[in-house]
Amino acid sequence: MKSVAVLPGDGIGPEVVSAALDTVERLGLPLDLRFGEIGWECWRQEGDPVPQRTWKLLEETDTCLLGAITSKPLREAEAELAPSLRGRGLAFVSPVVQLRQRLGLYANIRPVTDLDHGRFDFTVIRENTEGLYAGLDFHGLDTALWNAVRHHPNAEASGAEDTSVTLRLQTRFGIDRLLRFGFAYAEAHGHRLLTLVDKPNVLRNSSDHLRRRLEVIAQEHPGIETEILNVDAVALWMVRRPERFGVLVAENMFGDILSDLGAGVMGGLGLASSGNIGDHGSYFEPVHGSAPGMAGQGRANPMAMLLTVSQMLDHLDIPVPAEELRNAVRAVARARTTVTYDLGGNSGTRQVAEAVTRQLSAQQGESGTEAVPGKAPEVPDDIVDRLARLDTASVSDALDSLGVGGVLAGIAPRVPGTRAAGRAFTVTYRPVDTRADQGFRNAANYLDDVPEGSFVVVDNAGSTTCTNWGSLLTALAQRRGVRGTAVHGSARDISEIRAAGYPLFSTGATMVSGKNRVELAATGRDITVGDVTVRPGDIVVADDNGALVVPAAHAAEVTDRAERVERTEAAIAEAVAGGLRLDEARRRFGYADPWGVRAERPAPSHA
Repeated sequence: MKSVAVLPGDGIGPEVVSAALDTVERLGLPLDLRFGEIGWECWRQEGDPVPQRTWKLLEETDTCLLGAITSKPLREAEAELAPSLRGRGLAFVSPVVQLRQRLGLYANIRPVTDLDHGRFDFTVIRENTEGLYAGLDFHGLDTALWNAVRHHPNAEASGAEDTSVTLRLQTRFGIDRLLRFGFAYAEAHGHRLLTLVDKPNVLRNSSDHLRRRLEVIAQEHPGIETEILNVDAVALWMVRRPERFGVLVAENMFGDILSDLGAGVMGGLGLASSGNIGDHGSYFEPVHGSAPGMAGQGRANPMAMLLTVSQMLDHLDIPVPAEELRNAVRAVARARTTVTYDLGGNSGTRQVAEAVTRQLSAQQGESGTEAVPGKAPEVPDDIVDRLARLDTASVSDALDSLGVGGVLAGIAPRVPGTRAAGRAFTVTYRPVDTRADQGFRNAANYLDDVPEGSFVVVDNAGSTTCTNWGSLLTALAQRRGVRGTAVHGSARDISEIRAAGYPLFSTGATMVSGKNRVELAATGRDITVGDVTVRPGDIVVADDNGALVVPAAHAAEVTDRAERVERTEAAIAEAVAGGLRLDEARRRFGYADPWGVRAERPAPSHA
């Protein structure tokens, strides 16, 4: 059993912590959660944002989960103290600074992951204890500091009393332990590139110090490639080509800026988690801060806190539940049906956390056992039938409104005028080595087991070198009540299939047989076509426009929205036929938002 000090803090901290822990309860983890106090109220009432009882709790637990903490400038902090504490020389020191310094938490770990499409997955590792944030910040200079800067023309014009200096502290001790941590992290997470981020063309001496230590320590890790880049160049490439990075290591201020930029690249602070690690201590917190203006409104995004918990679980060596939680957050974020305002939705903190909880349940199965890979929730027959009556353009609009990709790119209709929808039955082929074995592979025998009402989706990696569907399979599919076929590859016998009126969609057409060129790899496996994944049980909808997939988890919502699209467009067409201007008809019937309130209005009579 691992013990965790839970410090909700202030602002939105208590809300996101409470919502996240309710979700984490679903995982049934061996955690002893012990709650404590930290933050602004402790400062106001006690003159210390980290009271001694909290330090004792941190000493007694394995790690810490921190909600959020408000910090304010010196004057505001003094003004908000209880009257009895004012004028006693109490100085507010940020609790996170106290935690990092007292616990020796020198490495701040901020993963940056593309939750929607998986295009990038890198980590910024920021030094926590020195650099420009070491606290060596002075205004009104003593003789030693003045002598160091007095020859600068601006300082000479201002004088010692009106000049400020901040020192960037970089020590061999601090640099070495950070770099060793960065290399170890890269090796543990499968990254092969470590980028040291600094400003060597300007900060020549201190950057050269970094470079020399990197060259020494890199010799201990020959499997990791290294580079040194200017911080401004890294900022550009994080936006333009984030997939090029693996692990980025930076001093305190540069790392602070880049990690927040990374949060923006992945979708916002509401998705950004962090961990603070030392040799003998740790704490984990979302990046977003306390947002006191939002406190109590129930609108804060809990995803960053949920991802922070998953990061903490990895640190506690509980990796499987950590990945389950990350996958559930990814699924909800990708669907965009239940998200907070920062991700374009209107759901509240609790609603989002509950959606993640439901996704965890779907992943694990209601019994608590692991779900069958690729198994989608069952879609009711009436939803499938409603989708079959809809135009794919309307369904595509509905998917777009939810931020869900669905178009099976490159798969075109082969039988004009056909329309179909059905539950995906997925089939995966792989090539055979014809030099080794010329035997017939019986690759299509799976068709005997396809359930009635299915839509067969065949994946041959888009190959046009041989066929994966023909007239014989079409005849059998019709007898079995199969509703259609989409082939990520080629088909043949097109004229016969057209004569049969069977809904067939494919990447290409050829006459070359696949009987001794491909073999069946699997059925019931996820298939990816372009950027879209088809899971067994998802709903495939196809017509003369092409084919798309509706994720089973969103089938009901997509159906409702697509029907609203068609009702809205019908109302607009009727109004225009009655003499109304197109722009006015579109405005009146909510063309830009057909799933909103306006789309529910009946069309006007033009009798």
